[in-house]
Amino acid sequence: MSSGWDIIYSPDAFRDLAELSGGVQSRVIDAIERVSRNPLPQREGGYGVELGKKNGVDLSGLLKIKLKKSGVRVVYKLMRDDKGMKIVVIGMRANSEVYKEAAKREERN
Repeated sequence: MSSGWDIIYSPDAFRDLAELSGGVQSRVIDAIERVSRNPLPQREGGYGVELGKKNGVDLSGLLKIKLKKSGVRVVYKLMRDDKGMKIVVIGMRANSEVYKEAAKREERN
């Protein structure tokens, strides 16, 4: 792998990825690998878009990757000590469901 940071898929995110159609799945993997070269928040010079509070859901500490054409969002968490990028959820942006699911999954961990 040519990325600077390790990509770690949560079991749920791995299932999310497997449920995508082949073309979308390929674009998501490419986007994750591209961002993994520098997944830091944009304010630190990276590619990550910080989430914070969204529609009453606190997603502080999580970042997202937007795939505009397909409407897919990838939510991830930086594990700075291990130089890892943990993928929390991959899903459609519709009605902020992806963000609600990210909050639920983070709460469980």
